[in-house]
Amino acid sequence: MIVVRVVQRGDVDALMRLAQETGPGLTTFKPDREALAARVERARRTMEDKAEPHEAGYFFVMEDTDTGDVAGVCGIETAVGLQQPFYNYRVSTVVHASQDLGIWTRMSALNISHDLTGYAEVCSLFLSPRYRTSGVGGLLSRSRFMFLAQFRERFPQRLCAELRGHFDAEGTSPFWRAVGSHFYQIDFNAADYLSSHGRKAFLAELMPRYPVYVELLPEEAQRCVGLTHNDTIPARRMLEAEGLRYENHVDIFDAGPVLECHIADLRTVRESVLVPAEIVDTSAAAPQDGPRSMVSNTSLGDFRVGVVAGVPQDGVFRLRAPEAAALGVNAGDPVRVQPQKHKQG
Repeated sequence: MIVVRVVQRGDVDALMRLAQETGPGLTTFKPDREALAARVERARRTMEDKAEPHEAGYFFVMEDTDTGDVAGVCGIETAVGLQQPFYNYRVSTVVHASQDLGIWTRMSALNISHDLTGYAEVCSLFLSPRYRTSGVGGLLSRSRFMFLAQFRERFPQRLCAELRGHFDAEGTSPFWRAVGSHFYQIDFNAADYLSSHGRKAFLAELMPRYPVYVELLPEEAQRCVGLTHNDTIPARRMLEAEGLRYENHVDIFDAGPVLECHIADLRTVRESVLVPAEIVDTSAAAPQDGPRSMVSNTSLGDFRVGVVAGVPQDGVFRLRAPEAAALGVNAGDPVRVQPQKHKQG
C-alpha cells in the first residue's frame, strides 16, 4: 500500500537515494546528506515541541509499505518569515490621470512585500517518476491538508503556496532576465539556491528599492507575471480545488503566482470527519471501482495517510487488516476520513 507518513530519523539514506532523481530546479530537496539530515532533525524537533517558532516545519515521505521504497516527499513550514524575510512582489494597480488633457492610464506595479509573514506554507513536493501514475501525486499533495485538518491548533490562520513561474523553451525565466538579472548579477539558479537555504541578506541589499512598472518590461516578461510553469499546472489545479487562490502576490525571481487561503476554508478541513475504525474480514479483495476515501490515523509522531476503498457507514470506517496495519490503526481507533469524488464509468 502507498502511504504518506511523517519523516523518521532513519529515513536519511532513502531520502538521499530519492533526491538523486530530482535533477536541477528543486533547490529545497537536493542529494546533500548534511542538509537532509538537518531537515529530518528539524521536523522531529517540531513534533517534539522542541523547535523555535521560526524554524518549525514538518516533512513527510511517501512509502510503498510492501517494499519499503520511499517514493516522494512534501512539507509544511509552520510560519514563514519570522527570522529570514519572506519576500514577494505584490501586484497593485496604479492610476495616473490628467484632468486638463482628459487622459488617464491604469498600470500594474510590483511592490516588494512582507504581507505573507507568519503564514504557513506547503512546499517541497517531489514524486519519483517511477510512481507518477493516476492518483499517487494527488495523495502526496493532499496528505498535507489531512495533517493540517488533524492538527489545526499547531498552525496559524493562513496558508500559502509558491508556484514555479513560466520558463521559456531554453529553460530560462523571461521575468528574471528582464528584472532580477540586472540587480543581482548572478544567474537564476544561484539566486534561488541562496534564497531557499536561508541566505537572503543579498535580497534586501540588492533588490529594487522602488515599484517596478510592469508595462515598462518586455512583453514576454509582462506575460510571466502570475503565470504558472506548464509542469506545475496540475499542482495548481489541485491546490485550487482545495481552496487556495491567487491574491496578487508573485515570486520575486520568476513572478510565479503565490496561492493563499484561510486554513479553516480548506476543503479537507471543512469536509473530513473523525470516525472510529472497524477492522473487517480480509478474505475478499478490496473493490477497485467503488467510492474511495483518503484516510489517516490521528498520531502526531507516526502520522500516516493513504487512499482506500469505502466511505464512512453506520458511524464507522471499515478497514481491511492490511490497510489498518499500513496506516498504524487498531480497531476502535479514531481515523480522519475525506471521501474522494467518485468517477463514473
